[in-house]
Formats: sequence, C-alpha cells, structure tokens
Amino acid sequence: MKLRDRLLVTYLLLISLPLALLGVIYYRTSLELLTEQAQESAYQIVRKNNDVLDTRFAQIEAASRSLFVDKEMFDIFAGADPSSEAGILQMDRRLKAILNKYFSSNEDVFMSQLWTSYFAFGENRVLPPGDGSRSEVYRAAVEGEGRMVWTPTFDFAAMFGQDWASDADIEVRHMFAASRLMNLSHVDWQSMRTLEPGVERPVLAVLFRADAFRALFENSFSEDATYVVLGADDTVVAHSDDARVTKPFGEAWVRPLFEQGSGVARIELFGEPTIVLYDRSDVTGWLSVVTIPQASLVKSLVPKILRSTLVLAGVLAVVAVASAFFVLGRITGPIKKLLVAMRFVGEGEFTTKVASETNDEFGVLIEKFNTMSDRIHTLVKENYQIRLKEQEAEIHALNMQMNPHFLYNTLNVMNWVAIENGQKELSKMLVSLSSMLHYTTRKDWDAVPLSEEVEWMKHYFYIMQSRFEDKFTVTYDIEPQLYAYKVPRLLFQPFVENAILHGFDRMETGGRIDIRGRMGDDRRFFEIVDNGRGMAPETVQELLLRGDSQRIGVRNTISRIRMQYGPEAEVGIESAASRGTTIRIALPFNTQ
Repeated sequence: MKLRDRLLVTYLLLISLPLALLGVIYYRTSLELLTEQAQESAYQIVRKNNDVLDTRFAQIEAASRSLFVDKEMFDIFAGADPSSEAGILQMDRRLKAILNKYFSSNEDVFMSQLWTSYFAFGENRVLPPGDGSRSEVYRAAVEGEGRMVWTPTFDFAAMFGQDWASDADIEVRHMFAASRLMNLSHVDWQSMRTLEPGVERPVLAVLFRADAFRALFENSFSEDATYVVLGADDTVVAHSDDARVTKPFGEAWVRPLFEQGSGVARIELFGEPTIVLYDRSDVTGWLSVVTIPQASLVKSLVPKILRSTLVLAGVLAVVAVASAFFVLGRITGPIKKLLVAMRFVGEGEFTTKVASETNDEFGVLIEKFNTMSDRIHTLVKENYQIRLKEQEAEIHALNMQMNPHFLYNTLNVMNWVAIENGQKELSKMLVSLSSMLHYTTRKDWDAVPLSEEVEWMKHYFYIMQSRFEDKFTVTYDIEPQLYAYKVPRLLFQPFVENAILHGFDRMETGGRIDIRGRMGDDRRFFEIVDNGRGMAPETVQELLLRGDSQRIGVRNTISRIRMQYGPEAEVGIESAASRGTTIRIALPFNTQ
C-alpha cells in the first residue's frame, strides 16, 4: 500500500473515532442540558403551585385571626344559652352569616363551621349537628390552644363516625381541614374583653375538598408524572392515584426530602432513573412531591436531538474527507520531490537542489535538505583533504623517528662528559631533561597514570629551580587513592610554568607552589596554588575565554581538557592582584 493510501486510511480512522465520540458527547450533553432545563422548569412549576396553595391557605389563616376579634361573634358566644333551642337556632343564623362573610369568597373552602359540644354552627352540607366535637380535628384544635392546625386528608365517615356514609354515594368523601380554638376577645373603650371562664370556646373548622390539589398538579405535568402531597405524619393528603389518599405513604426515600424542604433529586424508582421535584408548604408544612421518569421528561425532544447530531456528524465527515485529500496532496507532493533529490544525492550528485515553494515545515525540511547536501559536499572535500594531510603527517613522522633517538644518544654522551668532569648538578639536569623529552615525545598522547605525571613534574621543577636559584618551593598533597586513575599528559605544566614565569617574576625568594589532589563523591579534584602576584579579574576572563600569546599553553590545556572529557570536566581560575592564583580542575572518575 502506498504512503498516500496508508495516510488516507489512517486519517479517516483518526477522524471517524473523534467524530463518533464527538457525536456521542454532543448527544449526551444536549440531552443532559435539555433535561436540566426541563427539570428546572418543572421544579419552578411545583414551587409555583405550592405558592398558590400557600396564598390561599394563608387567606384562611388571616380570616380566622379576624374572627378572634369580631365583636358580633364575641357578643353571640358571650351571651350564649346552650339550653335554649330557640336561642341556639338564632345563634346559628347569625354565625352562619359571619362565617359566610369571611369564607364564602374562597372557592377552595367546602364548608366552614364553629363546633361546640352542644351544636355545630354554620353551613351544614354534610355533618349532622354535634358530630364535629367528637372528631380528631376538634381534639387537635383544642390541643393547639389557638394555633391553626392543618389536618391531612381523611375519610369523612371514619373521622366523624358516620357509619351510614361508609358505602353511600355522598358529595365529598375525602377532605382535609384547618381548625383553630377560638379564644374570642374584643376591645371595648380601650379595654380588652375576653369570654368568661365558664363560657365554652368554639372551634373553627374549615373543611376542603381533597381534590383541591388535582387541578393544579394534573394540569401542570404530563401523564407520566405522578404527584403526591404528604403530611408530616406520612399521611397522603393528595395523590395521582385516589386509592392511596388518606393512607400512609410508607416509602423511605421521601423522609430526607422533608428535612431538605425544597429541591430536585434524581433517584432510581421502579427500575428507571426518575427526577423528583419537591417543595414544602410554609403554611401547612406538607410536602408536595412530583416524580417524572427522566426518559419521559424530554422524550419529545430526543428525535430532534438525534437528528441534529447525525446531521452535524455527516457534515463534519464530508468536510473531514475533503480536508484529508487536500492535506495529503500537500504532504506527499514535497515528499516525492525529496525522494527524487535524495536518490540523486545518494548517487553522488551533491549539487542537487529542491525548490522550496512554502514556508511551512516542508519548506523548512527542503531548505535543511539543501543545506545538508551542501554540507555533505563540503565534508567530502574536507575529508579528502584531511586524509591527504594525515598521509603527509605519517610520512613526516616516519622521517622524524630517528631525531629523538639521536637526541637521547647526544644527551647521554653529554651526561658522561659531565660526570667525568665532576659536574654532578649538570648531570642531574641532563638526566631530568632526558626523562622529560622521553615523556613528551611519545607517539601516543592518551591519558597517563598520575604517578608518571607527578614524576615528570619533579624533573621539570628540578630544572626550573636550578634555573631560578631556588626562588620557589614545591609541595605535594595528593590523596593516595588518586594514583589509581589516569590524567591528561602535561596536566599541571602550563599552570606551574605560568606561576613561575609570571607569578614570581617580581620575587627574589619565598615563592611557593602547592599541588593538591582529593577524591570527591563523583569526581576527582586538583588544585595548583601559588602565592605569586596574581592576576586582575579581566586578565582571568581573557585567559578563560580567549587566551593570549604569552599564556597560549594554559588556554590550550583548558581547551584540551574540555574537549577530551566533556561537560563533566571543569577548569576554574581564582586570582586577585598580590594575593596569588588558584587553579581548580575537576575530572570524572571514568577518564581513560
């Protein structure tokens, strides 16, 4: 398969996988976003419904508080005679009018009454007179001591002991109630009047149809949604399923919602992900809960999201394929040119050039190829010239091999003449010079044992001390372990020569050179310390960076160390005028 075809297949595979992943991510992200928006919208509907109910129930509480201080109602109960049937009927007519004034305008109220142990005053649409005083609603109001008590939905027959209505078809079977013990009072001429202790306080009972919630919740959500209103005792106040009204709800997942009060939750319900929207009434304390299967929340939008995802993926795929052919043309074209040029260069035509038409990476690559071709051409020529020079140097070395042998023989003759004439110092100098020449004229210039380097330095110092009449002394402080390693030949000589010729040039005596060596954790460290006149900082920099004609040996030695041992080797010079000079050399252990 050609490179173009392989690149095309690879490109399409690389594009198709991200496109598929992008499509899945886009689909899921869009679905999640729409789900969250629909979820938030549904949650706001639940809160709005609760606010509507709270507003209506708050009006009931406000009306009941007004009854507390109603003068006419106060006067009726203050003068009530429970033993007078005519008086009770008269009271009933007057109290019915009062209750109508406060509650008849509220369409949610099914019936409002004032209950006493002797009569149930007010509109009597269901209950026979007196039944209310024996109910749980009445008892809760009395225990509330004037606080409004909201009783969750109950069955009329069970609450009021009306066995005749157990199976009868009556207007309202399920209802919930708001009740309050009426500790009536009245302000008369800036004085507070209350009922006498012996006068029975009535209980206000406002009864509501249980289906008061149905119109709000069923019209606000889809058929898949389920709503439930729960009392604090887990009694079902209202439910999408009428059969569950008045019964305990009995599902544990609801209890945390009471504590949280209001919000949205996602749970697994009946084996499918379900969104739970809940809000607690500030008036009744009841919790309104709406559950919607997550799939049904946006099921009408899923086909649209899927269709838009597929269309987007298709458009991107077409653009990707078109881009693939365009990009491949831009890639393979320059490559073909380079292949042709490389074939010519491989055959020895180093002058071959490729025209660069772009400034992108291929343009840079072509320029580098042209540069490389020129460089190869230059290197071939230089290599040829170097080989010629090496041959010339080898011939020259062969011609000069006799010169050192002749020089050693001459020095040996001079040594014997010095011995015969009793010139012992001259003899020692000739022996030292002969050893030095033998050391420096070796054909092999690789690293040498440290002991040989130190021995050569001793011969050198002997000759220099004789020359300068003991102007200086030399000390050695080298750790014995260092003698197991090799060092570059003539490592110390240029530095000590610099100290003798330049550092001690103004001294008659007292010069000192210390050669030190120690082992480090990762390298060997050497120091050449003198107490000469030192160097200015600019002289040190000049010596390290460029060197000068008088100290070319120092510069060459520094360059040789750096070139031979790389970045692990270091050479440093520390010097100051009239304070001497310290040369520090660091070499790796593995130097051979």
